[in-house]
This record gives sequence, C-alpha cells and structure tokens, in this order.
Amino acid sequence: MDHVKRNDLLLVRIAFVVLLGAATAVLTPFSLPNWIAALCGVGGGLLAVALEIRLRRAGIKQLLGGAAGTLIGGLLGILFVVLLNASSFADHRTAPFFQLVIPLSAGYIGLLVGIGKAEMLNLNAVGILSGDTSSTRSMKLLDTSVIIDGRIAEIAETGFLDGVLAVPQFVLRELQFVADSADSMKRNRGRRGLDVLQRLQKMPRVDVQLLDDDVASVREVDLKLIELAKIYRCKVVTNDFNLNKVAQVHGVEVLNINELANALRPVVLPGESMRVFILKEGKEYNQGVAYLDDGTMVVVDNARRQISRTIDITVTSVLQTTAGKMIFGKFDERAERANHPPQERAATPPAAIASAKEPRAV
Repeated sequence: MDHVKRNDLLLVRIAFVVLLGAATAVLTPFSLPNWIAALCGVGGGLLAVALEIRLRRAGIKQLLGGAAGTLIGGLLGILFVVLLNASSFADHRTAPFFQLVIPLSAGYIGLLVGIGKAEMLNLNAVGILSGDTSSTRSMKLLDTSVIIDGRIAEIAETGFLDGVLAVPQFVLRELQFVADSADSMKRNRGRRGLDVLQRLQKMPRVDVQLLDDDVASVREVDLKLIELAKIYRCKVVTNDFNLNKVAQVHGVEVLNINELANALRPVVLPGESMRVFILKEGKEYNQGVAYLDDGTMVVVDNARRQISRTIDITVTSVLQTTAGKMIFGKFDERAERANHPPQERAATPPAAIASAKEPRAV
C-alpha cells in the first residue's frame, strides 16, 4: 500500500514539473526564448518539489514557527520599503532592487529564526496538538531503560496500559547507539531493547508511535524526555531511579516499573507459614537463603544444614527497602521432624537447584 502511495506521489510531482515547464515556455516571461523559459520553469518546479519534500519531514512546530517568522519578517520588510524614499537614489534601478531584496531578506531571516525558536511554542495551550488534549494526556513516553528492561512488553500485553506508548526519536537513537556498541554486553542490551520495541509494535491492542519532536536546547536524553513530557502533558514510563526523582522535581508524573513490581509481590505477615527451597548459606551463623518465584530474598534462621532442601518456615518479619522486599523466617527442626518423618523428607533433586532463581535487580 505504501509502495502504491509513493508511486502516485512521484507521478504527481513529475506532472507538476512538466506542467510548470510547459506554462513558462508558452508564456515566455521576461521575453526569454521558449527553450530557456521552459528550462527555468522545470528548474523552478524541481526546486519547489525539493522544498516540499523537506517540509514534509518537518514537525508541526517547525512549520508553524517558520510560517510565523516568514510572515513577520516579510511584513517588517514591506514596512521598511514603504518608508523608504525612492527619490533619494540617483539610479532609478536601485530603488526597485531594494524594494524586492529587503522583504525577501527579511522573510528569509524570519523563516530561519522561526524554525530555530519553534521548540518554545506550547501547542497544548492553544489546543493545536493532535486536536485533542485528552489524547495527549493518555500518552506515555517510554525511556531507554524501560525498553531494554523488557517487562513493559508483558505489562502492555495484559492490557493494563492504555493510550499511546510514544517513543521519541532521540530515545530510538540512543537504543541504536547502545546496540552498535563495541562492548558485547551493551550491544546485547541494545538489541534486546530494539526487539522489545518491535514486539510492542506487533501487538494489536497496543498503539506505539514514534515522535519526531526534539528539544534542541537540551543535550541529556533524560532531560529531553522530561521537557517533552511537559509539552505533551503526559507521563513518563521508566525504571530509572534517578530519572524518577528528577521528573518528580519538575512536576512530571512517572510510572515506575520497579514500583509496580514491588506492589505486586505477595503480602506475607509475621507468623504465617510458607514453604521455600534453601538455595545457599546465609551471611550470619546458621542461616540459609531462599528465593521466591518473583526473586524476593528469604533469610531463614536455623537452616544452614537444610541447603538443597524444601522446608516449611515461619515468617518472623518483613523488611521493605528501596531495592525491594526481604523476608526473614525461622526453621523449627523439631516441628519438621514431627510433621514429616525421615522417610517422607526426600532430598530435592539437582534439577530443582538449577531452576532456583537468583534475585532480580529491581
């Protein structure tokens, strides 16, 4: 479908150039010969097509800024020409020259200045952006770290994320830079991020959009993301602790994947019993360490001799930290012997040891 559209657009451009060349050949402006007039018309048509191709790539801010700058510059140039006293020039050709060049130069300067200052425009304030401010507020900006992390794909697949998932071009460039790194670990992380992005784009219920908007006055990707979130009045999805804090200082709402993961971990109260697999020895005397399915660490007293076994423990306390949750428990060997005679307590097979999960960084 896109290929057909490109062919149709090419035919329209060719027809425009040919028509303009034929018109100038017939009208012969400036008393030029027909063939020279035709060449001038074709050249002007090609110049117009090149300008059209360039403007199609520009964002709405650049278009509005350039149009406003050209209009203001042109009006100021015309005003200067009106105030210009043509009789002060000895040569009668000099005055018409300035009357043409001054408005053109002023319009050109206004065009460049308007495009350069386009980022200062707040389109949300006048309701221009997407024609609906409510749609931009439901949009969520994805940062590089949350795309590489990959859990955003599972969350989006369940349908818990609504609205548009937007990826700015500078985030995509950073992903490509990481994927092209000489460091194999960084390269794998970058490629994983690109794979996650492709997976999101293929989900039928997820709307992923690439944003061309940039904040040229800011270099850091995190700060660009915050400024863009201010412009669109939307939220940022991340798992970066520092970006989370900086965004909160700037008044930008953040959806932190790590906070969501901590909130979804099972609630365990002191005094409850639970069954865990002791994976390794703890730091303190006679301690064993186990891990839940979500990576939560469980520190068990009196479990040093129970390594590679699945046992029942009693929860003594729960510690919530910024890095996640830790559960402390106690193993009662006498109760274990009473409830499970020796013939019933078979050792856990080696395959269970291999499948035990290490703690995941949160």
